[in-house]
Amino acid sequence: MSTTAHIAADHIASPYQCQDPSRDADVIVVGAGPGGSAAAYHLAQAGLDVLVLEKTSFPREKVCGDGLTPRAVKALVGMGVDISADAGWIRNRGLRILGGGMRVELPWPELASYPDFGLVRPRLDLDEILVRQAQKAGARLQEETTVTGAVTDDAARVRGVVARVGPERTETTYRAPLVLAADGNSSRLAVSLGLRRREDRPMGVAVRRYYASPRHDDDMLESWLELWDGERLLPGYGWVFGVGDGTSNVGLGILNTSDAFQNVDYRALLTRWLAAMPPEWGYVEDNASGPVRGSALPMGFNRTPHYTRGLLLVGDAGGMVNPFNGEGIPYAMESGQLAAEIVVQALARPAGPARERALAAYPAALKATYGGYFTLGRIFVQLIGNPAVMKLATRHGLPHPVLMRFTLKLLANLTDPRGGDAMDRVIGGLTKLAPAA
Repeated sequence: MSTTAHIAADHIASPYQCQDPSRDADVIVVGAGPGGSAAAYHLAQAGLDVLVLEKTSFPREKVCGDGLTPRAVKALVGMGVDISADAGWIRNRGLRILGGGMRVELPWPELASYPDFGLVRPRLDLDEILVRQAQKAGARLQEETTVTGAVTDDAARVRGVVARVGPERTETTYRAPLVLAADGNSSRLAVSLGLRRREDRPMGVAVRRYYASPRHDDDMLESWLELWDGERLLPGYGWVFGVGDGTSNVGLGILNTSDAFQNVDYRALLTRWLAAMPPEWGYVEDNASGPVRGSALPMGFNRTPHYTRGLLLVGDAGGMVNPFNGEGIPYAMESGQLAAEIVVQALARPAGPARERALAAYPAALKATYGGYFTLGRIFVQLIGNPAVMKLATRHGLPHPVLMRFTLKLLANLTDPRGGDAMDRVIGGLTKLAPAA
């Protein structure tokens, strides 16, 4: 059922002209994850009054592998985040892949567009670092505020949100001419406007747990390509990421493109997988900290449109997880920055057709940036949903170093769009040829 409140439609002045006392901010951002914080940072940097509404309070935990590829590192640098070792970040130099009896180490590519290193940082720390950076830029953060739906006017345009605030769950309305939904996979705000998940897009499930381990300072992200549930080879991978604090983040992700998806006990699968690990690595119950936690991975634009009636979808709310590798943080941060740039331009125009033309550029820009690539990703996940294809790719692809370097660039979306090598040009050509649906 749609949860909306109605207010009279009235003229919203440009934030560059004056403050309208009938509104609470120039822009409301719902959710203080990487996407929401990136959007808030860039909006505040441009001088807008930004109100961020977060349902929990910091520090707070999120289910994630905690591994950041060079694409995510670039987004962090773009927000001015201190990524030094002294600030608690642990670097990695590439990806180690295990499967089909093979063990392959692939350094991150040397590119002009992205750094040649990744990072690891627990989400318990990362999300708070990002939202504090947004606050430093001037964004206002309100915690323990659960947004339940949109406020719309008589023309069904979004003019704000309704939320339950604090321990008392006091219902409160917040108004702004534009709202960004960065409230994750379930996106209660988007659903309140009838924007539901598309069933024709892939979905994944990830589960993870922390373990005290001597492998905590591994300088490679590690991916295990063969996940067996009895005699079934599942589409997905397991990971082992050293966190650098005495623990490893160990988990697995499974795609819904296999018939086995609905019938897998993911927590039990994680336990069985870890039981086969060398005991000296320490991935046993006595070394575990906290329970096994799981989360959905919304992939390949699984909620659209990304802009409608004054609401923009950012990150997981718009299904912007990479279907190739399950990575969501860089796409959340990039879409947050893109949304901010377009909102800044839109709010400099008077309300009406001119502003709407500017806002319509957001879904168009997302489609131009990710559309073809995500289409290729959807084809990829359909293929590996077939156990025979998955087994063939693992057994016959890993022994070929050139093919694996190409695969790393493709799966991690790390290419130089201009002036790159032959691999970059092939990947760029494929993404341009693929329909951006």
